[in-house]
Amino acid sequence: MVLGIPAPMLAAAGGLAAGLLVVVYLIVAPGPARLPWRRRRPDGGPEPTVIGRVANAMIGLVDRMLSRRGRAGAAGEILEEAGIHLRLQEFTVLMIIGTVIAGALGTVIVNILLGLIFAIAVPLLVRVWLGIRVGRRQHLFADQLEDSLQLLASSLRAGHSMLQALNSVAREAESPTSEEFTRIINQTRVGRELGDALDETAHRMQSEDFSWVTQAIAINREVGGNLAEVLDAVGNTIRERGQIRRQVSALAAEGKMSAYVLMALPVGILAFLLVTNPSYLAAFVISGVLGYGMIGAAIVMMVVGTFWLRKTVSIKF
Repeated sequence: MVLGIPAPMLAAAGGLAAGLLVVVYLIVAPGPARLPWRRRRPDGGPEPTVIGRVANAMIGLVDRMLSRRGRAGAAGEILEEAGIHLRLQEFTVLMIIGTVIAGALGTVIVNILLGLIFAIAVPLLVRVWLGIRVGRRQHLFADQLEDSLQLLASSLRAGHSMLQALNSVAREAESPTSEEFTRIINQTRVGRELGDALDETAHRMQSEDFSWVTQAIAINREVGGNLAEVLDAVGNTIRERGQIRRQVSALAAEGKMSAYVLMALPVGILAFLLVTNPSYLAAFVISGVLGYGMIGAAIVMMVVGTFWLRKTVSIKF
């Protein structure tokens, strides 16, 4: 204890301050000044600061750990699907810093138990956020595909080549379609086959409709023909599928809302009782094994019911 402050509190505050400094360096602090090409030297450049050296050391350590475990590929694909323009090492370092900051805040505010809960919650919330971001990005790509095909077919009718038509879509379309088509163009410019780049985009965006477009382009490149008419036909099919998909989503919206209410109702009642009448729930804790067993059974039934409701209201099309 120093100056009447417990040692765990001091350690948590120190960890919080160190994490904030590194976050400021990685996110808020401006990057190095850009010099003209003629003034650049292989051995030039400003010396990194202390925080910069610490951040670089953390990134190197995380890079070695990911390389040993062989998980860099799958995690990097998730970041690409989510549209996050950060290296996996940098994103991992930021998540570790966020975990440390959350744990330190929980420890400083209440106690070390709350700090541990906060620290565990940060990676879980990050994973959920990535999943939501990936799903939203794929959904936007599917909704924009009809307009993208129309623009692609119009460019081909105007006499443009396939790469020029793809470049037109990359310039005119909205995100994430513009980003994905820009990636396709950049990959073909460095020597990759167009079909492989299109297949990778369809796999990354989990779009069966775009897989049809890829197959149509591949067949046309082999046998020839009017690709603009083929894309119009594929676009009409995708448009009809989209209309049916939206109708199914509208019909299933009531069931999804009912499922959300049923899943949130027990949690809301529990929170209300904890605030208004905690003694009503104290019997589960003071009754020993029986009370804890009933709590565990309730949690298991909640998890099973949640998965059952999710399968019921999720309609694959």
